[in-house]
Amino acid sequence: MSFSSELKEELSKINNLNKKEEVKFELLGYLISKNTTCDKNNIRYATESDYNINRFSKLLKNLDINHNIEFDGKSFIITFKLKDKLEEIDLKNNQIVIKQINNINENYRRALIRGAFLGSGSINNPDKTHHLEINLSNKNNMDKLFIILKESNIKSKKFEQENKYSIYFKDGEVISIFIALIGANNSVLKFEDIRVQKEMRGKVNRIVNCQTANLNKTLNASVEQIDAIRKLQVTGKFNKLDDNLKEIALLRLEYPDMSLIELGKKLKKPIGKSGVNYRLKKIMQIADERN
Repeated sequence: MSFSSELKEELSKINNLNKKEEVKFELLGYLISKNTTCDKNNIRYATESDYNINRFSKLLKNLDINHNIEFDGKSFIITFKLKDKLEEIDLKNNQIVIKQINNINENYRRALIRGAFLGSGSINNPDKTHHLEINLSNKNNMDKLFIILKESNIKSKKFEQENKYSIYFKDGEVISIFIALIGANNSVLKFEDIRVQKEMRGKVNRIVNCQTANLNKTLNASVEQIDAIRKLQVTGKFNKLDDNLKEIALLRLEYPDMSLIELGKKLKKPIGKSGVNYRLKKIMQIADERN
């Protein structure tokens, strides 16, 4: 089962069905989702998730709304009539449009957001790219949900193209806050656990890559230094070097993969990295001289 399915399954089991106002706002979330359509006051919602359709059915039962559930071989379809239209929505041109909702408390906002996500939301597996998206039925509903999320201190982004309207997040921390907001506590813990592991793997890879790059840099420099020392030995210039340069040259030949700091510690009179670097550069400079 995907993380998105696990999250929706957890949300579908939230035990708040005795709170009618919360139930109503969660239903509003379903109604503004892309998977809900209407023909006058005939409402239709389709989903491939059995626990999602069960949640929708429980919301309707709680509000004493008669409904019918069918299965067409692929999707569950729930249909019902809104005899007494909910005051928070309008039915215009066969579209469900949410009205401006002012001064609703945090629990009602959470319920509406949860319903919208259950209605037509999705989330990538957290071990891959972070992406959570909610598809809305029209621009008005997208804009209203954007405002409601902002009132709940969640920064979202809007996407609008042709007949597609959606709210989305790509930041892992924001997604984690969103999951907590809609009440999926177990999913938050799992998301954070995977996210932390992913970040740690990324840090380890960056460290390994950095260390590899530094090692390659050290080895490349060492090869150039050894070539210069060998050249001095072949040309007879090596014996003309002063004792400090001879000492570091012989150490470099003996320890070709050793860092400058480690080489400096092996000298009779230890010196730091910059001192070792100066001496080796001096050797290479002498090797490059024609005379």
